[in-house]
Amino acid sequence: MPSPDPSPPLSLAAVALLTVVLTAQPVHARLQESQIDVPVEVVDGYGKRIAQPIRVTVWSDDANPTPAPVMVLGHGRSAQPEKRAGLGRARLSKESAFFVRRGFIVAVPTRVGYGVSGGEDIENSGPCQSKRYSPGYAAAAQQTLQVLQVVRQRPDAAKDKAVVMGQSYGGATAIAVGALQPAGVQAVINFAGGGGGNPETQPGRPCAPQQLEQMFARYGATLRIPSLWVYTENDLYMGATHPREWFAAFRAAGGTGEFIQFPPHGEDGHLVFSRAPQLWQPRVADFLDRNGFPAPAPSARAPAAQLQLEKTVPAQDNGED
Repeated sequence: MPSPDPSPPLSLAAVALLTVVLTAQPVHARLQESQIDVPVEVVDGYGKRIAQPIRVTVWSDDANPTPAPVMVLGHGRSAQPEKRAGLGRARLSKESAFFVRRGFIVAVPTRVGYGVSGGEDIENSGPCQSKRYSPGYAAAAQQTLQVLQVVRQRPDAAKDKAVVMGQSYGGATAIAVGALQPAGVQAVINFAGGGGGNPETQPGRPCAPQQLEQMFARYGATLRIPSLWVYTENDLYMGATHPREWFAAFRAAGGTGEFIQFPPHGEDGHLVFSRAPQLWQPRVADFLDRNGFPAPAPSARAPAAQLQLEKTVPAQDNGED
C-alpha cells in the first residue's frame, strides 16, 4: 500500500482565514476557533498523486500553558456521497473543547473529498465484495501528518508533543498514523474505527471484516506508541465482535494498545463520541494522564476560565461506506 511520508515538504502558505472568539471570560481566557488552508499531497489507491488544499478548523485557548501539545482529530465517513459533499467544514466543536481544556491545540481537518475541501473521493474502497481499505487510510494518514506539520509551526505549539485521534474512519486513520512511527507523536486514540459499515443495509455487519483484521495486524507490526481503542457493544457500523477481533490481531502482531468496549448505549453506540461524552471522557482523560498529557493545573490557567461553545453545531455523519 502507499506509505505516507511522515515529513512531507510543505510551504508556509497555510494561511489563517478567520478567528472567532466564542467567549472571553475572563479577558485572558478564551476559546478560539480559527481556520487554515493546508496544502496536502496524497496518493490514491491507483497510484495517482493528488495535490490540493484542505480546510482545517483549529481550536485553542490562550489561557493554556505554552508550548501546547497538538491533537489532530479526524472525522468519520458517511456512506452517502451527498452527505460527504454536504459535510461543510468539520468542526467537532464540543469534542474539541474537552481537549482544549486539557491543554491541547486541536486541529480538525476536512479531508480531501469532503465538504468545503472538495476533491476526489480518494477513500473509496470499492464494492462490498471486493474492498481495498488500506489505500484510503494511507491517504487519510498522509493528510493528518501534513496538517500536524503545519499546526506545529504556530509559536504557541509544541514541536515534539502530539496525539492523533479520530472517530470512525478517523479512528482507523489514527492507528494508521501510529504505525508509521512519526516523530513527536506520543499516543493515538481510535474511537469506533473501521470501515465498510452501513446501519441501514447491514447493521453490525461491515463489509470484508477479515480484510480489516489483516490491515490492523499490519499496523500492529510497527505501532509501538500507546494506543487506546474505544468501542460500544451496539455499534451498528462495526458490530460487537469484529472490533475485538481486529484488536486481537493488532496485539498478536506486536501492537501496543488498550481496548475498551462500553455496554450498549442509545440506539447506536457508534454515535457515543458525539452523544455521550460523559461516558468516554473519564477513560480518555485517564489514558492521557498516564501517557504524558496531564491536564494543566488550575494555577496554570487564568482563574475561573469558562469555555463555552455555540449551542447549535452543524451535524456530522460519521458512518462508513
